Amino acid sequence: MAAESNDNVTGVVRGEDGVLRCWWGDSAREYRDYHDREWGFPVADDVRLFEKLSLEGFQSGLSWLTILRKREAFRRAFAGFDFATVARFGERDVERLLADASIVRHRGKIEAVINNARRAVELVEESGSLAAFLWRFEPSPRAGALERAAIEAHTEESRALARELKRRGWRFVGPTTVYAFMQAMGLVNDHTAGCAAWAEVERARGEFTRPGSTEA
Repeated sequence: MAAESNDNVTGVVRGEDGVLRCWWGDSAREYRDYHDREWGFPVADDVRLFEKLSLEGFQSGLSWLTILRKREAFRRAFAGFDFATVARFGERDVERLLADASIVRHRGKIEAVINNARRAVELVEESGSLAAFLWRFEPSPRAGALERAAIEAHTEESRALARELKRRGWRFVGPTTVYAFMQAMGLVNDHTAGCAAWAEVERARGEFTRPGSTEA
């Protein structure tokens, strides 16, 4: 059954379970689970952060649903996105991955993940953790939920983070890709006004200790 529009709030749909979600969050079962349980909730785990940056790079030119449905296959192929392990991948691994029909077989994107894993190791050596570096680019808090029309494809902060990552040698990290990462990993709460998850994400962000902070 297709989700019904909520006439009172732009960009929100009511699913057959009665839950109001962002316009994209009820179009498939995988999206519902991802929207309700993951998207926007703050993450400080380095492996999950690296995984998301990697998968956002793979998404370029494709739908996120395609990547989401292949996520477990990507995890198997890339050693669970343990970047210390992926950093040691060589040409034989590239050829193995190019032969793996369960993932997106794109040499440039595969090689970018391996390259970025090496850059991630360098960042951890410098900053203590990948999370501590990435969360420095968290935008200033906003007041209230956004209407769908107000959500941008990229922001000043995502452009700054993309520039810094590229300066450090990362690949497939343009400002739009980086902003999608920031939305997903909770650096911003871009659930739309009226979405049931907005308040849950806002509460989680309020209780979240930013990596590198001096809070107990």
